[in-house]
Amino acid sequence: MRRRQQSALANPVLIGAVTVLVAMIAVFLAYNANTGLPFVPTRELKVDFANGANLVIGNDVREGGYRIGLISDMEPIKLSDGQIGAQLTLQLNRANGALPVDSTASIRPQSVLGAKYVDLHRGTSSTVIPDGGTLPLSQTTVPVQFDDIFGTFDPPTRRAIQQNLVGLGDALAGRGSALNDTIASLPALLGYLTPVARYLSAPRTQLSRFLRSLNTLTGTIAPVAPTFARLFTDMATTFAAISSDPTALAQTIAESPSTLAVGTESLKVQQPFLVNLAVLGEQLQPATASLRTALPVLNPAIEAGTRTLARTPILNRNLEQLFTALRQLVLAPGTDQALTGLGATVDTLNPMVRYLGPFQTVCDDWNYWWTYLSDHLSARTSYGFAQRAMINLASPSGGGVGQQGATTPVNGTSGSDSPPLTVFGGQQFLHAQSYGAAIDNQGNADCETGQRGWPKKLNAFDPERRNLALDPHTPGDQGPTFNGRARVPKGETFSRNPTTGTQLTPNPSNP
Repeated sequence: MRRRQQSALANPVLIGAVTVLVAMIAVFLAYNANTGLPFVPTRELKVDFANGANLVIGNDVREGGYRIGLISDMEPIKLSDGQIGAQLTLQLNRANGALPVDSTASIRPQSVLGAKYVDLHRGTSSTVIPDGGTLPLSQTTVPVQFDDIFGTFDPPTRRAIQQNLVGLGDALAGRGSALNDTIASLPALLGYLTPVARYLSAPRTQLSRFLRSLNTLTGTIAPVAPTFARLFTDMATTFAAISSDPTALAQTIAESPSTLAVGTESLKVQQPFLVNLAVLGEQLQPATASLRTALPVLNPAIEAGTRTLARTPILNRNLEQLFTALRQLVLAPGTDQALTGLGATVDTLNPMVRYLGPFQTVCDDWNYWWTYLSDHLSARTSYGFAQRAMINLASPSGGGVGQQGATTPVNGTSGSDSPPLTVFGGQQFLHAQSYGAAIDNQGNADCETGQRGWPKKLNAFDPERRNLALDPHTPGDQGPTFNGRARVPKGETFSRNPTTGTQLTPNPSNP
């Protein structure tokens, strides 16, 4: 008798292995569901958004409410305006076909709990986006999300709203008759609002430009928001002071209509001025842009100037006394004569200073003169000291260099037939260079006095060619003194020879 064949399903080991295999396949499919179901052909599409709006990998991609794919990857990108956006990589089911190039995409909330999905709107173009292509930023939008709206109502905002509601309730309480009057006057008000709305909606009004400028203004004010908050606090104090006198406030409100009417007429006249002011503002934009770098330098100067201005009243009072005295001086009869005489004095002193100045600034002669004076008065006598120079110049036989009454220049003798004129064992010769120079004509140092020994002969105009030194200047530049300069200091005017009075005849070879 044949044994009955045992069924495979009766084997517990085989059944357990099959169960484990099925479970592993299910886990694998569930794990990879966020990156697409296996064995489903897909195409890839990249989409650029201004921001990721809290999307996560695995969120749905839908078209007309049907799921056609999912987000497989996200990465930040730098946009053309320098901001940071997000690029999504979408895996789309090939069964839905390729997207036209004019398709659009937006990010939509899937629930109020924060889930999001990408909503694709298929275009009508015959050209399609290739596999792996990109939908540009200009064809995507990120509407305001629920979490952004909910995020505005943080605890401080909620408390402020509660306070506003309480304040509005207190404001409306007991004012039923005033509300009735307001509602009764609304038709007339709306009648006035119609032309106002028509004017604001006109293109020439440029309301959109005003709003853009207002947006720019608020962006500029944002860095100083704490200061503005303090401003409103101070304004509250001001309004409290205004409300403390209801009678004055009522009178101000009563005068407001006529004031506004006058202001309206005034604005018509001011329109050309406002146009010019707008042009000026545009022209000042480069200057105001430079203020960012200039203000760190200007601010300390303004602070110092503020402290200085506090003392200007005292200075102004003193200046008033000074100008009063100056006016009296100008009106005095002798002032004009004094100024005329001062001008003549300056005209006389200028050429003198031009000639004498280099003697001090280049040759340092003032200090040397006092040094020579001590040696000049150094001959001791029974009465004190005598001039040594006079003793050296005197001659026992008369007619010497230092004696009066001589009729001819001393040239070794007192005359053509006289014996040699000697003093202390040496012959005397006249050396009378009256105008020893301090500089040459170019301003270089030519300190001739006391620089070296006496020239034996420097007498270009003597027909007898005697051994005399009478020319005004010694040939060549003698250079500076020990403590002198190489040339006239920069900015100083000068002259080699005196420019006023009787002039000596110069040697043409050595002017």
